[in-house]
Amino acid sequence: MHSAATAQHTPPGPGSPPPPPVTRPPHRRPGRPSRLLEPEQLAEAAGEAVRKLHPRALSRKPVLLVVAVGSVLTTLSAVIHPSVFTWVISGWLWLTVLFANLAEAVAEGRGRAQAASLRKARTDTVALRIKHWSYGTNAHRAESEAVTPAELQPMDFVLVEAGELIPADGDVVDGAAMVDESAVTGESAPVLRESGGDKSGVTGGTTVLSDSIVVRVTSRPGNSFLDRMIALVEGAARQRTPNEVALNILLAALTIVFVLVVVTLQPMAEYAKAGQSTAVLVALLVTLIPTTIGALLSAIGIAGMDRLVRRNVLAMSGRAVEAAGDVNTLLLDKTGTITLGNREATALIPLPGQDLGRLADAAQLSSLADETPEGRSVVALAQRYGVRPPAEGELSNPRFVEFSARTRMSGLNLSWPNGAGVAIRKGAVAEVAAWVALRGGTVQAEAVTWADSVSASGGTPLLVAVHDGDGPRVLGIIHLKDVVKDGIRERFAELRRMGIRTVMVTGDNPLTAKAIAAEAGVDEYLAQATPEDKLALIRREQEGGKLVAMTGDGTNDAPALAQADVGVAMNSGTSAAKEAGNMVDLDSNPTKLIEIVEIGKQLLITRGALTTFSITNDVAKYFAIIPAMFASAYPGLGALNVMGLHSPQSAITSAIIFNALIIVALIPLALRGVRYRPASAHDLLRRNLAVYGLGGLIAPFAGIKLIDLLVSLIPGIG
Repeated sequence: MHSAATAQHTPPGPGSPPPPPVTRPPHRRPGRPSRLLEPEQLAEAAGEAVRKLHPRALSRKPVLLVVAVGSVLTTLSAVIHPSVFTWVISGWLWLTVLFANLAEAVAEGRGRAQAASLRKARTDTVALRIKHWSYGTNAHRAESEAVTPAELQPMDFVLVEAGELIPADGDVVDGAAMVDESAVTGESAPVLRESGGDKSGVTGGTTVLSDSIVVRVTSRPGNSFLDRMIALVEGAARQRTPNEVALNILLAALTIVFVLVVVTLQPMAEYAKAGQSTAVLVALLVTLIPTTIGALLSAIGIAGMDRLVRRNVLAMSGRAVEAAGDVNTLLLDKTGTITLGNREATALIPLPGQDLGRLADAAQLSSLADETPEGRSVVALAQRYGVRPPAEGELSNPRFVEFSARTRMSGLNLSWPNGAGVAIRKGAVAEVAAWVALRGGTVQAEAVTWADSVSASGGTPLLVAVHDGDGPRVLGIIHLKDVVKDGIRERFAELRRMGIRTVMVTGDNPLTAKAIAAEAGVDEYLAQATPEDKLALIRREQEGGKLVAMTGDGTNDAPALAQADVGVAMNSGTSAAKEAGNMVDLDSNPTKLIEIVEIGKQLLITRGALTTFSITNDVAKYFAIIPAMFASAYPGLGALNVMGLHSPQSAITSAIIFNALIIVALIPLALRGVRYRPASAHDLLRRNLAVYGLGGLIAPFAGIKLIDLLVSLIPGIG
């Protein structure tokens, strides 16, 4: 038989360390980088900000509606009683509304820019609809008709061949093909889509690169995944989240309170012979109400969804993004999420009396016909042990035995002209042991004992056996192991610091699950999990008041995805999974769930930080406007003029200008989001108060004073 080079390694036993692992390329962070504010988008957003002055648009934002009404009143006052002061106040009030609209328009504009590229994928094409197709029918010979994508309905079957666009969303029910999904995901590498598994989902507008497939349509015209994706990234389908609605109600209530305060203040001022003009009263109202957060609230929500889109994740609702920030429990599949997805051969364990070199040689030869990832890893491992691959023609009359799920073995038979031969097999313990016994051999006791030891450590044992002139016997064991992804343990430690519990879900036996869970650092595991087990686990967590997130790609995951508060379906998965989840990951990367949680928390923190800044930001304005309004009637109020502002008119003007400019200054922060660092709720609150609370208190004092120095130089104000 083929002879191997002499191995230079010490024969490993059940507890020996494996050879050094093969170096893998670093994981590429999903998402496409882009500048925060493109000049073209900013110019378009400026025009959109003007269009948003329409009363119907303003009516959805109570705070801005009040500012706009105040701007109208001040403008009328400036026309009736013209003065430099009134016109300046009027102009800056209008700019306040425009800057607030600009924040929302910029956030929406970034989504429209992405939607424009998606529309290119929605090209009209001709679909070949199969009139009477049934399972097992040869689609190439089936009776078919050419129709437009608009004519396709759910449960129609279409034939798509190489070079053609897939006309509608659906599931592959026959065939397999490489599909270019770059129009949707932005990734250039083609992906395999095939029938009969969890990689059957296809998206309308993507291109078949090879072979042909039959697709069962699942979407209605105008309601495809691409149509919904465009609407979502444009913001047209964005619904306000519960927290956003609650904060809007709070802002509206505060606005009403301050409107009543200002309205009742004027009679009191008249009584004290300190009556105020319309411009001054409106200025007071605008500085009292929380204009900063009222202006940025919508932009913060839109930007949160945009950050998901830039990581190739689509949230079907803003509620899902918000829920991600409050998640308490993460359910993670082991395969592909915690581990690399394919078991790899990590060690060869020769049985007593057997040679390591012979075992490595036999392991490689028996795996040459095994095209599974595990089989290819055995060949690679044998080469690391010093075995060279056989040259063409070196093997004598080879007959390869391919791996099959039925036999659970692969192998090689060799024969020589003198009639002698050798058979080599590699496979599951029970099957190889039966193969040896059937040929009259005896399986050593160590083979079973050591195989059990590999299983107990979380690995999968394979036996390697040979039948030659010395009879049938087992040479040794191949240790297959689920390789835990680099850095995943550290990611779980971060989640633990966030207060999030991780649960690994796997179909493996409890021993293997326990070993992988310990290595990965998850908090809990669910072994031999069925769809019913997943659903029951989610419900138990939710009954305890917790929010649960999970990922899935198969039809059997649909019930759990629908039950979870954050259900992330893989784009490569079935249509049932994508319909059940409230998020879709276009990259089909299960570890993205961790990033989704971080983005959700960043959204909540950004909203809280800017709300804190907005509330404390108003305090300094009171020190500017109140003394300016009433110091003449009540000289004692002059003590509140701690900033030493030049005059009542310059003080009011400076406060209004600062009120408008701070919105512009905070737009990039609202779009980018406050940086999130894993910490407890107490630490996050303390940081928010220290940075944004104290910052919101100090910044206006410095800003208003600086503006006052400039405004005081304007004739008619200073």
